[in-house]
Amino acid sequence: MLKILVFGDVVGEVGRNALSYFINKNKEKLQPDLIIANGENASGGIGISPKNADDLFSMGVDVITSGNHIWKHKEIIKYFDKNENIIRPLNYGDNAPGKGWVLFSRNGKKFLIMNLLGQVFMDPLFPPIFSFECLYEKEKHVFEVADCIILDFHAEATAEKVAISYYLKDRINLIFGSHTHVQTADETLLSEKTAYITDIGMTGPSNSVIGMEIDIIIEKFKTMIPKSFKVASGDAIINGIFFTFDESNKKVIGIERIFEKVPDQKLKESKNIELK
Repeated sequence: MLKILVFGDVVGEVGRNALSYFINKNKEKLQPDLIIANGENASGGIGISPKNADDLFSMGVDVITSGNHIWKHKEIIKYFDKNENIIRPLNYGDNAPGKGWVLFSRNGKKFLIMNLLGQVFMDPLFPPIFSFECLYEKEKHVFEVADCIILDFHAEATAEKVAISYYLKDRINLIFGSHTHVQTADETLLSEKTAYITDIGMTGPSNSVIGMEIDIIIEKFKTMIPKSFKVASGDAIINGIFFTFDESNKKVIGIERIFEKVPDQKLKESKNIELK
């Protein structure tokens, strides 16, 4: 049986500290074979820097997925050459830096992890279905050797996420949505081979507007004047899923949501976290 932990969009320092707290507290008990985190907002609430990518890997994260903010910190472009376990959305195309998938191996087991961006309410790019089919035809052997296949579909519209999940049913074992920072309560088995959830949520400040300081966002809505957003501080929320899979029979065992609130003081008191 394969056990996989996945964490929703990690937002800023609070999110990084909360993620470290959860992994340190639960890794021995859960004994995951693979840990995935979406690092889309890990650095100051937008994008991810090489330093913060290193921070996530040092915590025990095996693969970092991303989304439309991946290019915010330009240094990440060279970092793609140093570490193949951070991936960007596949549908930016072959000419973009980095890769949209990785075949991660551990203890003789192979995990194929992919990243796609949605089209609805997002910037124009190659259609996700087209990009997936191109990869499927070009790298079919990778799908064949993988013990478990996973997709982070970073998208805005719930309908698009649901549609993609049905289209890819039975070809992918775990399809989870990211980007909205709000965890959905629709985890389900689409078939014996495929588990799905529309959005796994956010790991970051709980007293916030999807990770950002509340007053700034409210002022923006009141005045419609552009504001510089700032990552909130204080208590944390940890969102994600715990996925179990029988790789020998290619059958899903279970998908369970993770939803935990951690007081700021508890994070500070944790001996396993080095606050900066």
